[in-house]
Amino acid sequence: MVNYIWLGMIVSGIVVAAAHGQVEAVTRAVLEGADKAVKTSLNLVAILTFWLGMMRLAEASGLVSALAYLVRPVTRFLFPEVPPDHPAMGAIIMNLSANILGLGNAATPMGLVAMQELQKLNRGDPKTATASMCTFLALNTSCLTLIPTTIIGIRTIYGSADPTAIVGTTIFATACGMTMAVIVDRLLRHFYGRGVT
Repeated sequence: MVNYIWLGMIVSGIVVAAAHGQVEAVTRAVLEGADKAVKTSLNLVAILTFWLGMMRLAEASGLVSALAYLVRPVTRFLFPEVPPDHPAMGAIIMNLSANILGLGNAATPMGLVAMQELQKLNRGDPKTATASMCTFLALNTSCLTLIPTTIIGIRTIYGSADPTAIVGTTIFATACGMTMAVIVDRLLRHFYGRGVT
């Protein structure tokens, strides 16, 4: 559906530009937009590389295992169907850690691993998501962000006077979003998820 919306916006923009004799403005906007996208992507590579390296070090040093042990009571509450030492739990923690650091792109591979591991625990229909999968998806999309690294990087690239000014509001907004996600997930589990693995 989103593809059709984007297509409609592009086509209507071209039609309006052509009707006003401004087709060259569309071409200029496309080229300028592509140029900015490439430059922004290349500038963000350094930031993402640094934090991905930090995540790799945390995993190799055993910090992830220690973190998993510390947050075990929370993960047991959120994912009661997942055994504490199952590989899915480590992948979930890595994914949430990357999201907490504002590294959505870095979180994606761990999210895919987590879903694959959760699928191995699926004793029902393999085409139907388990309650743990739904909980993980809710947390992944609404995770608390303490350091919005990517946004700070973009603000820095474009010359913001105070790139970190968004940290407080980001923490507040993402905390509210994650709290609501957990509450709704618990309510839906209570009303619809009895007996769901």
